[in-house]
Amino acid sequence: MLYSEKVMDHFSNPRNVGELPNADGVGEVGNSKCGDIMRMYIQVENDRIADVRFKTFGCGAAIATSSMATELIKGKTIEEALQLTNKAVMEALDGLPPVKVHCSVLAEQAIKAAVSDYYEKQGIDPKLMVGEIPECDHDHCHCDIE
Repeated sequence: MLYSEKVMDHFSNPRNVGELPNADGVGEVGNSKCGDIMRMYIQVENDRIADVRFKTFGCGAAIATSSMATELIKGKTIEEALQLTNKAVMEALDGLPPVKVHCSVLAEQAIKAAVSDYYEKQGIDPKLMVGEIPECDHDHCHCDIE
């Protein structure tokens, strides 16, 4: 399986790894049956993602997509962060093999889950702002294929 140089760089040197103490929002997505689990932490100041960190248990593509997703939303408004699609994450990484596309979907969902948590803590119904976050469908995600 061939990965782009950007995927290999973000896997070998992931950005924004770790936890954020006192995070304003924390979102976890994935499924232990798949093997890929992502947790995103966001710090929000003046409606912007002032800081973001991640912890990912999974394959190299899952780590790379988490890393790239954090880079793409850091400094953005919450609304801009919610606009980030898995396609944009893949494009920023110069593509992913078809069996690894689910990793970029998880990265998008992890951001939405963290923002949902943030809104809940603010007393705002996250479904109005973020919508539903689909569960990982481990029957179709190919997470265990390398």
